[in-house]
Amino acid sequence: MHYETFIPVFILFVVLGLIMPLVFAGVADKNRNAAAAEPVAPQAKSLFDQLGGDAAVNAAVDIFYRRVLADAYVVRFFEGVDMDKQAAKQKAFLTMAFGGPHNYTGKDMREGHRHLVKMGLNDSHFDHILMHLRATLAELGVANNLIQQVIATAETTRDDVLDR
Repeated sequence: MHYETFIPVFILFVVLGLIMPLVFAGVADKNRNAAAAEPVAPQAKSLFDQLGGDAAVNAAVDIFYRRVLADAYVVRFFEGVDMDKQAAKQKAFLTMAFGGPHNYTGKDMREGHRHLVKMGLNDSHFDHILMHLRATLAELGVANNLIQQVIATAETTRDDVLDR
């Protein structure tokens, strides 16, 4: 082999075989480290998590129904209802509605409340229920901004609950 051809081939081998992989590895490491150093935006906590999760929803539903069942204006809508089952359904529904695990298997709001509308359920009753919900959350020490989010979520069901 001639030195004139050997030296360029050797240099090409060294550059392509040894140096370039090291350069590419360095670039890859730099990009990987830069990506790792970039702060990852934390996922926004769901309303369910902000409220305190299962324990908070369970406590709220228990207090809420205690209030509702003591209220002569709305108690007639709960006569003959198995309140243990009702509370369990409500807990599952609120958990789902507030962004927690989806374990609700009950009827949709329209179907589940249609018989109550036939009994006279209307906007004034819905507002009264929202008052109890707001008071329950305040009693539990929930921050006002979270109470407003809960009430806004509940408001989204008004037309379905009242079968409109």
